[in-house]
Amino acid sequence: MTTDLTRIPLRGKDGSFHVVVESPRASTVKLKYEPKLGAFTVSRPLVHGMRYPFDWGFVPSTEAPDGDPLDALVYWDQSTYPGVVLPCRALGVLKVDQKKKRGGGRERNDRLLVVPIIAARAENLNSIQDLSRRERQELEHFFTAAVAFADKDVRILGWEGAEAAEKMVGKAATTYEMKARR
Repeated sequence: MTTDLTRIPLRGKDGSFHVVVESPRASTVKLKYEPKLGAFTVSRPLVHGMRYPFDWGFVPSTEAPDGDPLDALVYWDQSTYPGVVLPCRALGVLKVDQKKKRGGGRERNDRLLVVPIIAARAENLNSIQDLSRRERQELEHFFTAAVAFADKDVRILGWEGAEAAEKMVGKAATTYEMKARR
């Protein structure tokens, strides 16, 4: 029997929240965890020449407005593997909206920017504002270019700090818990 990685506990004993890695840093394909299979599948290849700049994954035991767990980009200088669980803290959130998967209209699909609590070289980072303007712009560009041929029509709405990211995690955890009770 396999563990459903979307259902592992949200928080660690130290108050950090977990992020499950789907696509490791430098991956040229977007991997997606499929709970029904208990396995990772290829969602799509990235555009030629593109690679994930950092590990990419999701926050378990959460549900975002698009119905999936919250998305998270793990900002650090290491690369892990699909299925690795990293205790993290929030730096901020990139607010994004895009075309809905079904039914027309638009939906929010924000991306958390997080750092592992074990990332000693990132101990000076406390907020998205600690990154340079250029680096924030590069991340925005990555997220729009990575889906250039996916018919998502991604729109960047701006950045918010660590406090807003933590509130987003709390709200998505509440949504997840309410649905799990039904």
